[in-house]
Order: sequence, then structure tokens, then C-alpha cells
Amino acid sequence: MNNVINYNLIVIGSGAAGMMSAIVASRLGKKVLLLEKLPKLGAKLKATGGGKCNLTNTLSNEDFMACFGRNGRFMTPSLERLNQQDLRNFFKEIGVKSHAPDGIRVFPITHSSNTIINALENEMKKLGVEIKCSQQAKKLELSANKIIGVSTQDTSYKTENIIIATGGLGYPTLGAEGDGHLIVSEIGHKITDLYPAMMPLITKEKWGANCRADTIAKATLRIDLKKAQKLRACGDLIFTKEGIRGPVVLDFAREITPLLDKYNEVPLLINMTKGMNEEQIRVHLKKYPQLSILESVSLLLPKSVAYELCTICDINETEKFSKIAGQNRDKLIKILAWTPLTVTGHEGFKMAMITRGGISLKEINPDTMGSKLIHGLYFCGEVMDLDGPCGGYNLQWSFSSGYLAGHLLS
Repeated sequence: MNNVINYNLIVIGSGAAGMMSAIVASRLGKKVLLLEKLPKLGAKLKATGGGKCNLTNTLSNEDFMACFGRNGRFMTPSLERLNQQDLRNFFKEIGVKSHAPDGIRVFPITHSSNTIINALENEMKKLGVEIKCSQQAKKLELSANKIIGVSTQDTSYKTENIIIATGGLGYPTLGAEGDGHLIVSEIGHKITDLYPAMMPLITKEKWGANCRADTIAKATLRIDLKKAQKLRACGDLIFTKEGIRGPVVLDFAREITPLLDKYNEVPLLINMTKGMNEEQIRVHLKKYPQLSILESVSLLLPKSVAYELCTICDINETEKFSKIAGQNRDKLIKILAWTPLTVTGHEGFKMAMITRGGISLKEINPDTMGSKLIHGLYFCGEVMDLDGPCGGYNLQWSFSSGYLAGHLLS
């Protein structure tokens, strides 16, 4: 090793969490080094929200945390330090205005992640944060359970404080390879099981490939397994050549991928009729005796979907409801209320926007983001075992946890 350099803080990773923590610590007068293994900063942040960068949302802290499930309360100190309005104010201070065009999701007014990355990078440079790209952290250096530095492929950097902000395993082409998990597991931290999340799913049934032009609004998904029947999600559903995607699928994938490991197949039931039950559907179909069954079902669903469901039920789509055999009618009504699909796979972390799992929260102090095992070691963002749905949740968490980790180093 050569070029031994000393810093007050070294941040590993240049995503939302890492850049925020570097800025906060530098504002507190710390000499900060940011290490990024890729040639440029913020590669995954650049891809966030399809490049539009959904920064946060307008929910209250309580409602926001509830969307993260049982671990959501862990975020309380972070959100108290930097809530959604604080985050918007922070970006306004560094030259980025934001808005919530739908009243919920917050974007930079440019709807470009480049605006966010450029503002964060400019702020770091203004504050004197030293940035070194193409430097991959290989090993944390310890003495008596205290951080004393980090080694990269060619250099040893000395410090008493390190923030791990390396993210999860989603989008490995953008640098997410679990580096942080590896280097902290080597010094005793537990990493929970890791699963890809927020991604499309592959289904056994292929009829949906004929419905790709249509989006199903307000679809409800639930898992048809005894131990998972309480799990459900609601949102827009899109059929693909191989299966399903859309916001509701992206959100629900985090519940399904662990079950796939266990069962190989996960049966789903999907209500595409905005919550109508069998009796309501029967009343609807009787209400239009002059229409063909395809026409009356198409009042509830896109025509392409209506046609496929009639085909599944062995119904001639030109027949009127009253002329269809009772058994076939009952089958159609049942399938309109809850359409069965079977998830058989996914494309792994290469298509996952986030990771379910990470560094165990039991080993992290939520008031500081500090390790309970190693003095001077901190964490922020997706590297921890905490993930939420799409819609600005995960970015807000990254910024808030990064803010807390950087701020409390003083």
C-alpha cells in the first residue's frame, strides 16, 4: 500500500445516501473523502424513476413509515431530522426546485435525475469534499474494534469514521454488487437473506401477452397461500410478454421473491374489476341483456383482457349472458372477481430496482446510524435491511439516513 492519507470521515458509495452524508459532515467542518468504485458519481441515482428522480412524497412521517412494514419505525430518528419538507428545502437551498404534480409524488421541476446529481456534486465540491472515483473499498481496517481506515485496490486511507453507503444488489450494471455487505460481514456484521425486489415477474400463464397494450387501473393482488393470505397490494397492472409488471407488481415483488425460493411457484389472485365481488359482477352482466358477453365484460375490463378471460372459460364471446351455460357463466364470474395467475420466476437482481434484506437493523443504532459492534462505523440507505414501495419512499429514506449519519458525527 502507498499514499497514506488521513480524513475525519470516509464515505463509501456515491448514491443519494452517500452524497448527502458527505455534504452534512463537511458542513460540520469535517475533512471528508468520498470513495466511488465507478468512474462517475450517482450511477444508480441517475436511473431512479426512469431518470425522472421521484425524490420523495407528501405523506406524513407516520404514514410514510407504515409503508415499510414492521421495520418502518426504525426510521423515526432519521425522518425527525430530515422529513419530506426538509428534503425539499435542502434541495431548494442548493438550487433545485421541486413540485408534486399529482399531489403525492415529488420530483425536481426538470424531471431529470441529472439535476439532482449535478446539484449534489456541485455542493460537495463547494464544501471541499474530496471525491475519488474508480476506487473500490476492499477491506475495513480495525484496531481494538475501532475503525482506523479502509483499503482500496491500491491505497490505504486513514480515518476514525466510515459511512457505508454502497446500496444493495439491484442493477449490478450500475455498480451494485453487494460490496458493503461483504466488507462488513468480514468484521462481524450480520447480513439478512437478500432478495431482488421492485421488478417485473414471470408467470406460467401466457395469455397476458395478448393484453400488453392495456393498463389495468386499481388492480388488487393477493397471494393464494395459506401463510401469506393477508399480503395484498393495489395499483396499476400491466401485462407483458412473459408475465406482469406495473406499479402494483413492483411493490408486491418484495413479498413474492422470498416465497419463490421456498415454493418455486407462487399462486396469485388478481381482482381487475376495481374490487367488485361475484354478486356485483353477476348483477352487472345481467344488466345488459342486449350486449354480447364480450361487450358487457368490456365495460369492466379492457377488451383484450375480456376476450382472454372469455376464452379461458370456454365462452363464445359473441353469445349473450343469458345464453351461456350456467357452469361457464359461474366460472367467468368467479374469474372476473379473482383471476388466477402463477408466478414462476423473475430476472434476478439485474432487473431489481431495490434489494430486500441487508445489514441487520438489530446491529445498528437508529439514533445515529452507527454500528453497535464497531466504533466509528455508520450505515445509510439501501445497504441496510429496510426497503419500501416505489413512489419516493426509498430515496427519502436514503437521504434521511444519510443526513443523520453525517450530522451526528460532530
